Amino acid sequence: MFKSIIKFFKDVRQEMRYVSFPNKNDIKEGTQVVIIMSAIVAVFLSGVDWIFSIIIQFILLRG
Repeated sequence: MFKSIIKFFKDVRQEMRYVSFPNKNDIKEGTQVVIIMSAIVAVFLSGVDWIFSIIIQFILLRG
């Protein structure tokens, strides 16, 4: 059993040599994309919510 555990960790170490981690510029670029897309989605959803609230108020106050 211990041999299989040791083999597992050796295999993990071997595979970690093939992993390429992002550099600082890649992380900055990815963060900027996430922040910009989050802002765009927030503005869009706020607009949709505002339009629907106007429609609902018009329907409720009219009826």
